[in-house]
Amino acid sequence: MAEATHTGSGKWPRRRSRGGRPRPTYAALDLGTNNCRLLVARPSVEGFRVIDAFSRIVRLGEGMGRTGRLSDAAIERTIAALEVCANKMRRRGVTRARNVATAACRQAENCAEFLDRVWDATGLELEIISSGEEARLAVAGCRPLIVGDAEHALVFDIGGGSTEVTWLSYGSADYDVGAWTSLPHGVVTLAETYGGADTPRDTYDAMIATIEVQLQTFEAEHRLSRYLNKGTIQMLGTSGTVTTLAGVHLDLPRYDRAQVDGTWLTFEQAQTVSERLRAMPLDERARHPCIGQQRADLVVAGCAILEAICRTWPIGRLRVGDRGVREGLLLSLMQADGVREAGRG
Repeated sequence: MAEATHTGSGKWPRRRSRGGRPRPTYAALDLGTNNCRLLVARPSVEGFRVIDAFSRIVRLGEGMGRTGRLSDAAIERTIAALEVCANKMRRRGVTRARNVATAACRQAENCAEFLDRVWDATGLELEIISSGEEARLAVAGCRPLIVGDAEHALVFDIGGGSTEVTWLSYGSADYDVGAWTSLPHGVVTLAETYGGADTPRDTYDAMIATIEVQLQTFEAEHRLSRYLNKGTIQMLGTSGTVTTLAGVHLDLPRYDRAQVDGTWLTFEQAQTVSERLRAMPLDERARHPCIGQQRADLVVAGCAILEAICRTWPIGRLRVGDRGVREGLLLSLMQADGVREAGRG
């Protein structure tokens, strides 16, 4: 199915400082197949300072695998979340914004109708970005978590409707994208294909096999495995799947980004948690403070995607990033305005 395109400037009223000069305030909105996320920030010495945020599971792509269309219920849920985002952006006096949508909107037959309804209800103009741009932004947002001595990095983003995998190599000044791929499965699409409530071992293995086949095509083309023995590859994961696994592994009484972002998981630790979640009844997963009812039927599909990635490239451990597209959007806006510089640091 052809990808839809829609762009907008996302202009907002300018807020001025006490001295009368414009005070730049930036917003990044990422509407995915499963989540709607917003960050509002101002530049700082460290990069940027978040002054407001919002995240809500909207399941925009629910049922799309069967119908090819965004359902009325999913659209209503999403517009309600976007109204919250628009109000936050106005209250914070956002001067520059970029509002992007990904896999569900790229694929939906009624995407144009949805975009019009969003504009009418919220005043937000969504930009449908390609899977390549989505991967690039996720890498940019996670870049500070790549350790300085890594010659290569394998970055993956397990989304709701797709999974992006990006291979980076360190060049003369920073990491360059050597290769990337976008798999047609994320946690929503995989769970809807195989079921997300109770997952017997054979069903789980079938999920893993489905993703492994797709990854092997990428591996055969670029032969990334030839670098494994050198020990210079860092794996970095950014998604609700890896942050959830990290929270469960750390046995947090409630999810805490400060403890999860940047933590390391060995493959053995990730596999142990994944098997524990797979074996849990749905209601028990829903009660877990780091999962919740809205993720309970999706997290096992995410575990299967992660397991396939780990089997394809057995690096041994991965770093967890609770950051990604939104942070990449903010940094790109600030760099375009000359208030932040691109670079390795």
